[in-house]
Parts: sequence; structure tokens; C-alpha cells
Amino acid sequence: MQNVFAGKKVVIGVTGSIAAFKVAGWVSDLAKEEAQVSVVMTRSATEFVSPLTFAALSGNDVHTDMFSAAKENTMAHISLGRDADVVLIAPATANTIAKLAAGMADDLLTTTVLATRARVLVCPAMNSRMYSHSATERNIARLRELGYTVVDPDCGMMACKEHGDGRLPEWDEVKEYVAQALTPQVLQGQRIMITAGPTREPLDPARFLSNRSSGKMGYALAKSAFRRGGEVTLISGPSSLPAPAGVTMQRVQTALEMYDAVLEHAGQCSVIIKAAAVADYRPEKKFAHKVKKDQIDTRLHLERNPDILLELGKRKKEGQILVGFAAESQNLREEGMKKLQRKNLDFIAVNDISGDSTGFEVESNQVLLLGRSGAELLPYTSKMHTADLIWDRIVAQLAAL
Repeated sequence: MQNVFAGKKVVIGVTGSIAAFKVAGWVSDLAKEEAQVSVVMTRSATEFVSPLTFAALSGNDVHTDMFSAAKENTMAHISLGRDADVVLIAPATANTIAKLAAGMADDLLTTTVLATRARVLVCPAMNSRMYSHSATERNIARLRELGYTVVDPDCGMMACKEHGDGRLPEWDEVKEYVAQALTPQVLQGQRIMITAGPTREPLDPARFLSNRSSGKMGYALAKSAFRRGGEVTLISGPSSLPAPAGVTMQRVQTALEMYDAVLEHAGQCSVIIKAAAVADYRPEKKFAHKVKKDQIDTRLHLERNPDILLELGKRKKEGQILVGFAAESQNLREEGMKKLQRKNLDFIAVNDISGDSTGFEVESNQVLLLGRSGAELLPYTSKMHTADLIWDRIVAQLAAL
């Protein structure tokens, strides 16, 4: 699952919006990911971006006219729709959205959409007043009823100098919806909770106790679960990472806040992965105002935070899968097995934090994955691929229940 785009046939429909120029970068990125990209442009779209641009970036001819294709004895709308693994319409104007909602087929793009049985993703982009018009709202609701996936637009400054909802979403977000459409939905119907990042235990408004966790592993696990169709809640401590697409995000600061948030959701989840690096202790006393350095007590009195994973293990329901993470610098297997058994876990991923290329604050990882039936050293790879491999094992466990 490391590259879900390779070899996949992606049809991108470009309609007449100034945001069409942004989609050129999307086509380029998909081509680099080894997807086979076919671009269909409406007549209005060609007024904003030349078909030659998309042809050069995709490496394939651009389709603009249903009738010119017919002259060549081909039925482009049938072949494009039939062969597509996913259809992405971006930017989608109010006019095109209205046509799709009504089931119209008056150009190559709309006929292709009606002819396909692939998943169709729609990315609205228009003036904020057009987007908020009741007709547009009705049409978007109708698209969802018909089974289209609508990626909500961003809020910001428009080309028309107005500010509001209607900006084309960023590619990093849309790309995850495309990846989901190309991924077997083996987690559909599963409610999943993942924790990520560090916690911060404040001493005063300027100082806190924390650790080196960046949240990258937990966020990768959330992204991988969303791609597989899971309903994902991500509870994150302080992190600079953006919220993963399609994931319900809850941000917390302290271990006690994370404890409350986790226990609030745990009972409804079929899979819980606790990847957060929660502080074991917090300052015994928190000062409301900054302590001056000449008044700081050199002895810091601490009190223990609750062990969230241990509590989850005590409350674990039948059929619920509980996965923990451990950061160790020696005796990885022995320390991991102790935690697996003591905390009633199904799996524990043990990170070796003694090196510079695995563990905290890096893009790569190698974990020792321990389960009730044995141990497996996963390959040294990216954190995203590590997340995919961990989910492969969890999915197999779910299937065996």
C-alpha cells in the first residue's frame, strides 16, 4: 500500500474557473506518483488554461470535445468512464454541479460521469455568494445523495477580492480523498480512535514539561485508517502537523485532558491505537503567573499522571482491539512484552529511540511489533508505510474475530 496511485487510471475533469490553474500541479503530482492521468476539459476551462499544459504534465492527450472524438471512431465518454478507477472534478463550477445534480449529459465531462461506475469526487470552487446560494446548496446536497464525494471548499480570499467559502481545497487534502477512492475499504463501518503527539504539563504560563514526540506516527496511522474507510477520531497533543483529511480532530494539551478525551470516546470504538507520548508526571504545583528565575525552587515536585493505556486495558470490551506504542532504548522485546501483558493489549509497537533515524521527530521508522502470537520486526521505512503495515496486521485481526 505504499503507493496507492501507481498504475491507477485517474480521470480529472476541469471546468471553467480561475482555479483551474491550480489543478495543473495536481496532474503533475499524480503523474509523478505513476498514475495514468486523463484530463477532460470543458470548453470554458480552455479559456483559463491551455489543453497543451495538461497534456504536457499528464503525458496524455487532453479531451475537450465529445464530437471530435466521435469523428475518430471512438466513444471517449464511454471508454474514459469505463476504464477509470476514480473521477475527480476540480475545480467544479456551480454550473457543472447543477448539471450533475440534474443528471444532465450535454458535454464530454458530464457524459463521462454518467457512464462511469468509479467513485466520483467533486471539488467545488466559486465565488462565495454563488457557493452559499440555496440552489447551489441544494445541488451539492443532491450530489451527496447520489453517492458523489464532495470535498468542501476552503475559506479565504477569492480572485474576485471577496472573502469567504468557495476556494478550491488544497491538494494535500484532496489527494487523501483520491487515495481513499483507490484503496479497498476494509475498515468501513469501524470506529477508530488514535492518540498522537506529546502532552505539555505546565509549570507556569511560560514553562512546561514535555518530550520530543512530533505526532508524525500517530497522524500517519490516522491517515492510513481514513484511506481504508475507517471513521477516525484523532486526539492529538500539541503538534505543528495539519489535521489529516477526513478525520475528526480533537486537540488537547495535558495528560489529564487526553485522559478525559480518550475515555469519552473509548466505549464506542472497535480499534484504539495509543501512539501519543503522554508525560508520566506533571508539576505538583502550577503557578498562575510566570515565576521569576531568582524565585525558582531548584527542586521540582512532581505527581504521577494516570496511565491511559493501562486504564483502557482494564475497560477493554470483548472484540475491541487495543494497540499501544512504547519508546525504548534497550531490551525492546522484553520491555514490550511486559507492557503487552500488563496492559491487556492486542499489539504493541516498540520504537527504538537510541538512534537518529527512528523514533522521535523523523520521517522514517522501524518498529518491533509484538502481538499475542509472536513478534515481527517491521522493515526500516517511512512512517506512512509503517502505519500501513501496522494496519495490515490489525485488519487481519479484525477479520479473525
